[in-house]
Amino acid sequence: MPTTTSKKPRWARGIEGQRKADLGDGCYLNPILPGDYPDPSVLKDGDDYYMTHSSFDAAPGLLIWHSRDLVNWRPLGPALRKPVGTGFAVDIAKHDGRYFIYIPFMKAPWSPPLPSFANIYVIHAPSMEGPWSDPIDLGVGGLIDPGHVVGEDGHRYLFFNDGKRVRLTADGLATAGPVEDAYKAWRYPEDWITEAWSPEGPKLFRRGEYFYLVNAVGGTSGPATGHMIVAARSRSIHGPWEHCPHNPIQRTLSAEKLWWSRGHATCVEGPGGKWYMVYHGYENGYQTLGRQTLLEPIEWTADGWFRATGGDLSKPLPKPSGQAVPHGMPHSDSFMQDRLGTLWSLHASPPAEAGRVKIVDSTLTLAGKGTSPADCSPLTQQVGDRAYQFEVELELMGEATGGLLLFFDERLFLGMGIDGKRMTTYRGGKASYWPEPAPASRRLFMRITNDAQIVTMHYSLDGKAWTRHEVRSEVSGYNANTVDNLLSLRPALFATGNGSVIFRNFRYMALT
Repeated sequence: MPTTTSKKPRWARGIEGQRKADLGDGCYLNPILPGDYPDPSVLKDGDDYYMTHSSFDAAPGLLIWHSRDLVNWRPLGPALRKPVGTGFAVDIAKHDGRYFIYIPFMKAPWSPPLPSFANIYVIHAPSMEGPWSDPIDLGVGGLIDPGHVVGEDGHRYLFFNDGKRVRLTADGLATAGPVEDAYKAWRYPEDWITEAWSPEGPKLFRRGEYFYLVNAVGGTSGPATGHMIVAARSRSIHGPWEHCPHNPIQRTLSAEKLWWSRGHATCVEGPGGKWYMVYHGYENGYQTLGRQTLLEPIEWTADGWFRATGGDLSKPLPKPSGQAVPHGMPHSDSFMQDRLGTLWSLHASPPAEAGRVKIVDSTLTLAGKGTSPADCSPLTQQVGDRAYQFEVELELMGEATGGLLLFFDERLFLGMGIDGKRMTTYRGGKASYWPEPAPASRRLFMRITNDAQIVTMHYSLDGKAWTRHEVRSEVSGYNANTVDNLLSLRPALFATGNGSVIFRNFRYMALT
């Protein structure tokens, strides 16, 4: 449970009672995007802001968000229809009127053959709303976290982790030289408690006479005090780079704080000329929600550096000026329209498997795959509330097993499934020994409640009279530090075997 010493934060409530950053009184309370939205990359485009995040094994991936005040965000849709591997931290860029997203793809069991464990690709589009190209291989291997910048020489560059960079062609769709050493990130004292050195996430921008390079170091999960934000600057994109004298710009100093492992920042000029950092962090006591998107103001000092000024992020902050767009989206789904890539995504699924999902006449039909939730590429969605409930009606077709889960990854999940003869309970990423005496049925309503890390399950034959499942679970351990995977615990629909499962009327409600 949370150990923060500050008073319990009080968020505004939006769609379905989801927590919302904009308090409606001129202030906001982090996170600006609750749930697993890590490694934010933000592009300022006139009065508009666009943001996307690492989507890892989600297909489709790279959901694009739009804002005009950096606090309220509306989803536009997925930019990445055809991932070729596990997608890590990306960078959005605009150049000569065209939009680019540079993506590192990691080898995955489901991916096509890739030459390196990490491979840099790019997609491009005439608008942030698309249409986006298929991924183009830049031929750069072994590096992650591309950061795009245009130098004072007019050439385009990508910077990477571990101080590397490569020059790009004028169209940004190929390299124009070898990968080379470009900078060395600031090194923290050896006695600091971190996960790992891990210099990564370079984000570059130009302000006045300087280029600024903002890095993450210290490892992205692990100890609460590990991940941090550091900065360097240079008058030339070719260096030399000078470390900020008050590094780190931001770091969690105690596990008593509300937000842990804060890092991977994009600096952006907000409405009215004030500047902000957008970065991610884990919520104390709720690491199951993944790395959430945070917004912190910064100020420029007389010596040309910047400092973080948000203080205690468990308290409200003045909201940036700018027009608020409608924030968020419903997590409930009546399956009247295709929301694949916006609300739902298939986990660890090759692009060709999108055909497993069919939406017709207010139903979602998911074709069976594999033999258990571990190998079936379930259909998942992100959530960002501390307490919530979701339910769905399902019906089996053919020799299928289907059900409802809270799914972290193929090694860690819990929930329930039916095959027409019996119910199987899942806990800890496997079928449980517990034989729940649910009635044999090919049609069932299922409900899962996660109330501050305590999960209770219910089932019903008619959606009116509900039976409480005999087993409850405490799930705070379903997080990245348990299985070394940077994901979150999220609602999921699954179908296995030779057949399919029809789902109707998925309903979500945040609990207060």
